[in-house]
Amino acid sequence: MVKQNAAAKLVIITGMSGAGKTIAVQSLEDLGFFCVDNLPPVLIPKFAELIEQSKGKIGKVALVIDLRGREFFTALSESLRDIRENFTLTYEILFLDATDSILVQRYKESRRRHPLAPEDAPLEGILQERKLLEELKGLASQIIDTSQLKPAQLKAQIASRFTDIEQGRIAINVISFGFKYGVPIDADLIFDVRFLPNPHYIDHLRPQTGQDPEVYDYVMKWNETQQFLGKLLDLLQFLVPQYKKEGKSQVVVGIGCTGGKHRSVSVAEYLGKMLTNGEDEIVKVNHRDAERDR
Repeated sequence: MVKQNAAAKLVIITGMSGAGKTIAVQSLEDLGFFCVDNLPPVLIPKFAELIEQSKGKIGKVALVIDLRGREFFTALSESLRDIRENFTLTYEILFLDATDSILVQRYKESRRRHPLAPEDAPLEGILQERKLLEELKGLASQIIDTSQLKPAQLKAQIASRFTDIEQGRIAINVISFGFKYGVPIDADLIFDVRFLPNPHYIDHLRPQTGQDPEVYDYVMKWNETQQFLGKLLDLLQFLVPQYKKEGKSQVVVGIGCTGGKHRSVSVAEYLGKMLTNGEDEIVKVNHRDAERDR
């Protein structure tokens, strides 16, 4: 077994066609990664060998693997197993995803044909690809839902996440959302807070969000809220170290209510305050749907 330079890092970028892999690889190039697009999976172990033999000269590498090389794609699992068994090099799998409707929209705007269904409607290819990638998505170290992200936002998110990884910290991303707009497809954990008293039915609170003190205090004042938050915080404080031990570099926690404006935002804000920003983790809070009706 070859000894690896401690700084060596291999990132495998994959995911749905049209979900933003080109932007992702550009972002990692800006972070100093040596990037290779559309590398056949059977060559990954050979590339890992080159990284280790470079003695630190090649420290950060990103490889894009997608279904343009589908005849090689089934070899990916075997190549990753080879790395685990024969190299000290560690790797991250970054999986980019988006909802079917957004992917269809992007294909129509670009007038591209889906690589798996060049003669059919884009949705046919998208459904085939999603099924093929289902197992790989389950193995991913990081999943990013690009459905609502502009290119600049995706670049910023990747830069932030991989900076955290290089610092050896696990990122806890808390996302508030509205169930009526759909569940975040990149969430590891989903908690439904629709059982809590709803500020939507209080006239002067309805236009505000859970970031406003009046709404936040209203949600927090109930006994059931405090009981729930105590149990939720206890659960997360147990789970996060276990995820880190397993090698995950991020955990996405989704907090959902009906519209994603009041209760979920308040609970997400609470978690952002209470989860420790210590040496081992960094906490970020994002409110996906809080401003949708404004």
